[in-house]
This record gives sequence, C-alpha cells and structure tokens, in this order.
Amino acid sequence: MGTKNPFEARKVVSRRNRPAKEPLSREAIVKAALELLASEGLEGMSLRKVAAQLHTGPASLYVYVENLPALQALVLDQALADVELPSSTRGTWRKRLDALLRSYLQVLFKRPGLAQLAMTTVAAGPHALRIFEALLGLFDEAGLEPAVAAWAVDLITLYVTAVAAEQSHHRQQEDPLGPVTRAIRLASPEQFPRVHALREELLSGGSTRVTWALEVLITGILKTPLPRT
Repeated sequence: MGTKNPFEARKVVSRRNRPAKEPLSREAIVKAALELLASEGLEGMSLRKVAAQLHTGPASLYVYVENLPALQALVLDQALADVELPSSTRGTWRKRLDALLRSYLQVLFKRPGLAQLAMTTVAAGPHALRIFEALLGLFDEAGLEPAVAAWAVDLITLYVTAVAAEQSHHRQQEDPLGPVTRAIRLASPEQFPRVHALREELLSGGSTRVTWALEVLITGILKTPLPRT
C-alpha cells in the first residue's frame, strides 16, 4: 500500500468550482468507489472507473489517494461505519459479542464485493479501529489476558470475514452449491464411506452452522493460552 497512511488527512483544495460538478475530494472519491462496488463488484472498482464516475481523469485522483490499495482501504473502512456496536449495558458480554459479529457479517454481505475486499485489504481507519476497540473491551470483560484478546480479535474477525466472502460468492452464482452438492451426494459408499454416510450433515446447517462455529471459536479462545516463546 506504500509508506503513506491512507487515512491521514491531506489538505487539498479542488480546482473544481463550477456548479455543474461536485468539488473533487477524498470523500467524493470514496463515495464513488462504494457506488461502483455496489453496482459492479470488486472488479469494477478501478481508479479509471472511479475517475470516469466523477467526470475526471485518473491522474486527478492521485492528489487525494496514493494508489488503488489505499483507496480500497478507505472504501472498506467507510463501509464498516455501518457496523452497529452493542450497548455496554444490555445483555451479557457474550450476547453483545454475538450481536457485534452478526452486524459485521451483515455489513460485509450486503454490498457485493465488500467481503472479498475485506479478505485482501487491511482496514485500519477510525471505523475499523472502533470495532477492534469494542471487541477488545468485550474480551476484557470476559476476563481474557490482553495478549490473548489481541490475537482473538484477529482470529474471530477473520472467520466472520471468510463466511461473508463465501456467502457473497454463492449469491453471485446461478447454482452456487450445485457441483458440491452433487459430488457429495453421489460419493461412492465403497470409495468414500464416511462422506457417503454423512452426506446430508455435510451440507446442512446454514446460519446455525455459523452460530455453532462462533461458539467453538469463543470457547476455545477462553480456554487456550498463548504459546510460550
């Protein structure tokens, strides 16, 4: 992404003063990129297309963003502003953790391409940091050692991001599970006896499977210390 912090404010005065065009700014660029992400997916969010959306040339964008990875980090962080943080006074820490993670999952899932972007882009802007802060607070409330909590934030957000990416990919396919379903259900009982015996269970679960997986992760986090170095 380069050495510059993409979230650091840069004082730039746009030369666009004509009323026909909105003044060019980092905020306008991020907004246009989010619109392209929603309409065309991750592949459609190029600097060239963002510039065209804003009726300018790609070179103009470099005044406000260093490069495409920097823009992607800004876009992801802006999208994460929609994640709802739970109230610190309602419910147990575990219920509030579940609510936060489900809000994070829904935010990534609702915009095409956003979950895939989150898998390859590190969000470290103010909106991402407030999520990390909330997660660390919940793990502190659970009694985790600070170092364990730090690793737990990475582990649990990575899992939820992967689930969102998988679900988003399936949504874009006409027959998302067709080949997988057929392969498992037609597995030879002689060659793959365990797969054949559990063919329905391997394909079942849906949202219940996600809930179970989060329970497994959280339970493991609570009981597993960091390895000694």
